[in-house]
Amino acid sequence: MKMKKALLLLLAAILALSTSAAAAGKSKVAEDNAENFVTLLIDLAKAYETPASVDSAAIDADLAAIRAVSEADATIADSIAAHWRAVYLDAGYPMYLYQGDDRAEALEQSSLRDSAAHAFVVLGYELENGEMTDELKSRCEAAAAAARTFPSAYLVCSGGATGENNPELHTEAGMMQAYLTEQCGIDPNRIFVDERARTTVDNAVNTYNILREHGIGTYTIVTSAYHQRWSQAVYNAVGAFCLRTYGDAPKIVENFSVEVEPAHDMYRRDDRMAVRQLASILGLPKEISDRIKTAF
Repeated sequence: MKMKKALLLLLAAILALSTSAAAAGKSKVAEDNAENFVTLLIDLAKAYETPASVDSAAIDADLAAIRAVSEADATIADSIAAHWRAVYLDAGYPMYLYQGDDRAEALEQSSLRDSAAHAFVVLGYELENGEMTDELKSRCEAAAAAARTFPSAYLVCSGGATGENNPELHTEAGMMQAYLTEQCGIDPNRIFVDERARTTVDNAVNTYNILREHGIGTYTIVTSAYHQRWSQAVYNAVGAFCLRTYGDAPKIVENFSVEVEPAHDMYRRDDRMAVRQLASILGLPKEISDRIKTAF
């Protein structure tokens, strides 16, 4: 039985990789715009890290260069830049933090309203020895508080089989679903799962499929605070391609985070992680996108 489960999960992981690759192929922007997009991504990150080095006019010039090559690419670039400006560059952007309460009191002060057309997207975190970490449990507890506060909304748990010493291939999403139902008392009928994602890009691609399938029009990302802006940038870009392809796409409307210390130093530079993954979503050639790694 364990072997059968392992084989099924391995097949799911392979399908996830192929699905992600196919999605990336559809997401490619014009080859002549690759350099322009890399310049835009570098300028966005630098505008966040060292605001005096890149002003709004420089970003506008980057967008104009992309538009001169392709109007279709410009819609993607405009969406990426507008969201980055709102989330990364606006000092007044509100971050709603989970305070360990039974209800999501912070979100009660936000624009969010209870609706069956809304979902809280709970992002996974690498398992340790096939078990949830305290950080992942805290994300689930935050999501449970949000679910109690907005009882009509759904939850989407996203995360595949990760971590070393995980012979039974437990998945982040599967364990999150169990934790939410068994430990937090959330109705399992309110929870959708994606057990294939292994990266934030996979999270976004797979989540959009679930949201569209169930007619959910808006969502809030639930994750760690250091991952919130980064994940939103990725989700927003995938949403822009979804909108271009299908004519509609679920929208990010709020955020909800747990405040934890990043386990890896690289996560402290979340904007750099974000622009590298944006380059992947855009389908930029490696030899061009590698400029991002050496730009800082």
